[in-house]
Formats: sequence, structure tokens, C-alpha cells
Amino acid sequence: MAQYGDKSVAPYPAPHGGYGDPHQAPPPGFNPGYNQGPPPVMYQPVPVPEYGAPPGAIAPAMAAAAPVGVPPGLEYLTQIDQILIHQKVELLEAFIGFETNNQYEIKNSLGQKIYNAKEKNDCCTRNCCGSLRSFDMKIKDTMDREVIRIIRPFRCVSCWFPCCLQEMEVQAPPGTTIGYVKQDWHPCLPKFSIQGPNKETLLKLDGPCFACNCCGDVNFELKGKDSDQPVGRISKQWSGLLKEVFTDTDNFGIQFPLDMDVKLKAVLMGACFLIDFMFFEKVGEANQRSSVFS
Repeated sequence: MAQYGDKSVAPYPAPHGGYGDPHQAPPPGFNPGYNQGPPPVMYQPVPVPEYGAPPGAIAPAMAAAAPVGVPPGLEYLTQIDQILIHQKVELLEAFIGFETNNQYEIKNSLGQKIYNAKEKNDCCTRNCCGSLRSFDMKIKDTMDREVIRIIRPFRCVSCWFPCCLQEMEVQAPPGTTIGYVKQDWHPCLPKFSIQGPNKETLLKLDGPCFACNCCGDVNFELKGKDSDQPVGRISKQWSGLLKEVFTDTDNFGIQFPLDMDVKLKAVLMGACFLIDFMFFEKVGEANQRSSVFS
């Protein structure tokens, strides 16, 4: 066996011809990386102006072809299986109870912001109709481009009126409907259908009898159309005693299969916002709802 320092045996295979041609591809199986950890996070694209181009222009080399069938701006959703939604604290609303437009930050599992969502509504509708109010919600990417629009009409919310239950339309890009979220009538449980653009049911969403997060999470299970096997989940996460009592800021988590259609992932975001308004939105002195009875 060769001893350490024996010059007759090279400690590493010497490359032929020095370090080789830098333009030549590495041999098969060669991994130029030094870290075998998880793959890096793919961020939303940002504008990179070409030298001499006007401000705001995007360099042609940076333009990547979008996957087929993916609405513009939703390419990042093809790479993740989890979304976190955090509602921003509104100081005016927290101190004097005056209802303002809800604003949310949509993040990946590492806490990196990927989208912003803001409710568009008027003062009278917000403060008179409360959590039942109609609204448009614009979801924008990190370059402030609107990529998703959510439309909620005014509807009844009680199980005693099954003919006019909650419904929400999701568009991506704005003006092109990709799906609906529709409340299904049930005497005890909150149930929803996740539908396609032609209102065909694709998935089911079932919640608990009492959607009250008393020091714990509230889970809405995502299931197949004809199966009781869970394939995902929307969770209202416990935010802490002070936030839960004195504000209506909420934290949600959405889990879904990685290979799910990106349009369905966008519709699930709409379902999350609908659940927030139906069960966890407090307006003024009115208490939040905890079931389909109220």
C-alpha cells in the first residue's frame, strides 16, 4: 500500500493537458456544485434593463419561455407545494374599529414574499355589509403586475338560505376566468366545491363544524371530487392571544400536491380568502362567525 508522501502515486488523477478547456462541458456524472442540499428557490423574475435601454426595460436574454397552459405571472406556482398567507395589521382598524381594505402578503415556505393581495372596495360597503361584503381583490407579483383577480359578489352565508350561498370567481390573467369557489349547502359543516372555468366540480373542501381557533389551528381538508382521501389542506393558523383578540389579522397555510394544475392552485388561494371573510373577519363590534348556522 502506498504511503502518504509517496511521489510514485498521484493523490488525485491528474487532468490531461493542464486544467482542460474551460469551454468544454464537464464529463457525465460530474457535479460542479459543492453543496448537495435542497435546490435553490426560484424567485419571481425582476426587470433587468439592458445597457442603453430605457428605464424599466427587460433584457431580451432574461426573458424565459412560459410553460404551456400557465397564465402569465403564475410560473412560480409550478415549483411549490405550499403557500403562506399573512394579513397585514391595519392600525386604524385595530384602534378605532373602522373597517379598511384587507391587505395580504403571500409567501413561500421560507417566508419569502411572492405576491401581494389587496381588497378593492368602498367605505360604505365595508362598514355596512361587514364580512358579507362584495369586493374585487387584486393579486400582484413582485414587479407590481396584476396576475390574479378575485371577484366576490354579495351573497347570503347562512345555511337557512341554501338558494343564495357564497361564491367567488378567480381570474388569471384578469378578464379570463380559470375557476370558481362555491359554497355547498350543508346543515352543519362548511363545505365548498373547487370548480373549473365551466363550473365543473374538480375538488371538494370540507371544514369543521365549529371554525373556532381557540389556541389551535383550524383545518379545511382538500379532497378529490369522488374520494374522501385528503390531497391538501387550508389551515387557519393560531396567531397568538393578543392578535386574535384585538385584531382580525389572520395567518393561513395552503398545502397542495406539487404537480397540481397551477390554475387550481390559484383558485385555492381564492378559497382561502373566502374562508377568511366567512369565518374569521371581524367588523367593528360584530363577532366573527364560527359555523354555518349564524
